[in-house]
Amino acid sequence: MERATTVVIGAGHAGLVASHFLTGLSIDHVVLERGEVANSWRSERWDSLRLLTPNWQSRLPGLPYDGPDPDGYMTMAEVTDFIDRFAKVSAVPVRTGANVTSVRRAAGGYEVTASGAEIRCRALVIASGACNRPALPQFAAWVPESVEQWTPFDYRRPDQLPDGGVLVVGASATGVQLAAELQQSGRPVTLSVGEHVRLPRTYRGRDVLWWMDGSGVWDQRYDEIEDLTRARRLPSPQLVGTPERMTLDLNALASMGVELVGRWAALRDGSALFSGGLRNVFALADLKMVRLLDAFDEWARTSGRDADVDAPERFEATRVPESTRLQIDLRGGEIRSIVWATGFRPDYSWLDVPVVDKKGQLQHDGGVVSNPGLYALGLPMLRRRKSTFIHGIEDDAREVIDHLGQYLAVRPRH
Repeated sequence: MERATTVVIGAGHAGLVASHFLTGLSIDHVVLERGEVANSWRSERWDSLRLLTPNWQSRLPGLPYDGPDPDGYMTMAEVTDFIDRFAKVSAVPVRTGANVTSVRRAAGGYEVTASGAEIRCRALVIASGACNRPALPQFAAWVPESVEQWTPFDYRRPDQLPDGGVLVVGASATGVQLAAELQQSGRPVTLSVGEHVRLPRTYRGRDVLWWMDGSGVWDQRYDEIEDLTRARRLPSPQLVGTPERMTLDLNALASMGVELVGRWAALRDGSALFSGGLRNVFALADLKMVRLLDAFDEWARTSGRDADVDAPERFEATRVPESTRLQIDLRGGEIRSIVWATGFRPDYSWLDVPVVDKKGQLQHDGGVVSNPGLYALGLPMLRRRKSTFIHGIEDDAREVIDHLGQYLAVRPRH
């Protein structure tokens, strides 16, 4: 059996940065990746997707963005190239094609099975991500067979879908982007809207994420948040990375011709049933956006940055349709396909250690898992609001790997 002091599972940006800090502490380790480096960016994203974060914000330890378009947004090919470059510069000991099928407790640590190989380690870092599988409602299984169903894992471009109407379910970043793309392809699109986070792409002449960064919102720590469980489940903000830095909110979609309906609540006799109350859903998202913009304004005043930005601005409230449908018969031919943009969930089916709760979430405190020697990186709001973003992993990984190093220093070898 092979031995390593630490095993890292996953060679996305989180696993690679974990390796960077392990190397800095002279801890021997191996990074196991089921596919290639940056596998999810390569194979689980649609063709037109760009990062939501501006290029100047894309940085990994010792590797800032150095391209010609700092205010642009990376394509998926550019993201994979960037992460690949970091893996090479950092000389990360990656084993690609090493699919982990089991992690279990063993004397003095853990035993990992990956593509038939057995590795014994004293500590283990789970960096396999939180978006391994689409999160679908149970009634997805009851959708009539005449309606094709897609998730962001298998959708690549509009021409994959049959001609005719599309029902996009979910109005986070993924949902609004796919609704716009499909509507622009000539298909009539209906968007089912539940709780969402509305943000303008730019505010007072700056990218909204410049404000998140400068005002300290991104750096808010997990132990400072009142309802951490809810915060970790919030949908991603309605943002899109385009060369023209457009705002893609529900008003923009409605102007394109997208029909807005409420949250898909049930499926009965072949009909999708939607909740009412869109006015309240819109008002809550608008209120939260205004509060955030007010906080940005206050930061600009108190930090002396008012002179560096444009005058304060406010945005039109989300327009409520004059009437909204409460149901659509899925057997009538109007809807030919459904795209589920209802979020994702992690896959820990290979983790034979009792550290996953009944909802499938890893039990951890800022990346320190409830079993000694077990750690996690790259999960939503792991240690900060920016935890899942490329630029957010460095601070989290430094602290988590420091904890791991201290654990190894006091843990006797067996």
